[in-house]
Amino acid sequence: MEIRRALPQDFRELLHCLKMRSKYAVLLVFVVGLVIIEKENNFISRVSDKLKQSPQALAEANGTEASPALAENGSLASLRELDAAFSQLRSHLRNITLQLAGDGDPGPRRHVLLMATTRTGSSFVGEFFNQQGSIFYLFEPLWHIERMVTFEPGGANAVGSALVYRDVLKQLLLCDLYILESFISPAPEGHLTPFMFRRGSSRSLCEEPVCTPSTKKVFEKYHCKNRRCGPLNITLAAEACRRKQHVALKTVRIRQLEFLQPLVEDPRLDVRIIQLVRDPRAVLASRMVAFSGKYETWKKWASEGEAPLHEEEVQRLRGNCESIRLSAELGLRRPGWLRGRYMLVRYEDVARAPLQKAEEMYRFAGLPLTAQVEEWIGKNTQAPRDSSGVYSTRKNSSEQFEKWRFSIPFKLAQVVQDACAPAMRLFGYKLAGSPAALANRSFSLLEEAQPSWVT
Repeated sequence: MEIRRALPQDFRELLHCLKMRSKYAVLLVFVVGLVIIEKENNFISRVSDKLKQSPQALAEANGTEASPALAENGSLASLRELDAAFSQLRSHLRNITLQLAGDGDPGPRRHVLLMATTRTGSSFVGEFFNQQGSIFYLFEPLWHIERMVTFEPGGANAVGSALVYRDVLKQLLLCDLYILESFISPAPEGHLTPFMFRRGSSRSLCEEPVCTPSTKKVFEKYHCKNRRCGPLNITLAAEACRRKQHVALKTVRIRQLEFLQPLVEDPRLDVRIIQLVRDPRAVLASRMVAFSGKYETWKKWASEGEAPLHEEEVQRLRGNCESIRLSAELGLRRPGWLRGRYMLVRYEDVARAPLQKAEEMYRFAGLPLTAQVEEWIGKNTQAPRDSSGVYSTRKNSSEQFEKWRFSIPFKLAQVVQDACAPAMRLFGYKLAGSPAALANRSFSLLEEAQPSWVT
């Protein structure tokens, strides 16, 4: 009789155990499904590592002793250990649910790529993302690759450089900063380098814990602006990147949008591409100041007019404009792989209404615009008139964006208009037919921006 009474009790306990395991299994499937949808790559990694640990490691993590039998054969952890693991899963599930409910949380991890060319205002626009505390921002990391890998312009070499740049971009967006160690010169020692290009332009590289105590007798070529830091520890920088909610990167060294398709389609990434363009006449005027030595021929021809411009100079200008135009046309065609992930922005529109354009860019990227960013924009777009250095990001933007009209000779403007007319028409830049039209403030050289530029 005692045996008969014991059997139902055992049977009930077995059913209870099975129900508990079923509950955990259903919960796990639900959580994993949400994680896949939201592309919570870091979360997947942590859960995977947790479930792959040995029973001994799980026991140590939860403050319990492992069963000798389980420790010997490496089987699944005890129910108590699973309870602890699933408690963590439930906590993550709650966080994801809050994000989906729109509680103001920044939501899933985004990867923003600001794609531009030199002297288009990309440093200024990049600060819109650099000033957001939850974004890990890198300023021109591809500079190192360009210095170490030499490619001649055009043809197969241009394709080769684009592929190298793209593969490095992918690793950087995934917070694999070690990829840069192969290109930094001199090579880092022990993952330490004092030669990270423009480190001071990336807040994330100049704040704790990445900013380590400064070291005497170590010269850091590109030091932080507002504090003294030791040589950049790439391991700490990579860890900081993984801790930040989002990643943003600015580059002027890749122009072929089509080569970025593998990045957009990578399930580990949620890439949003912002292509920044500027009136090519303004770009030339700015480059002639910033890179004076490279434009001696242009300046001499503009002032003396004796020797004609070299055809290769004009061809290079035309080629640059065409590569920008072709990328923009691809983005505006909205191919399936790029739909909702491409935005075209004119620098002139940013300069005229910086806060409005910042809001549009953040909305496109699916990110919250913080008060910190708004405050920076307010302070740095109403600067005194004498604070507009060549590399400054602090400008009276509403006055600066057309200043080039009164410094570039009309004959140079004509060369640009002839070489870049297709791109200028696409982006809404009007041609000036005479010196008077170019210098006439009442004659606008800018058409209204098109709503179709945001995909």
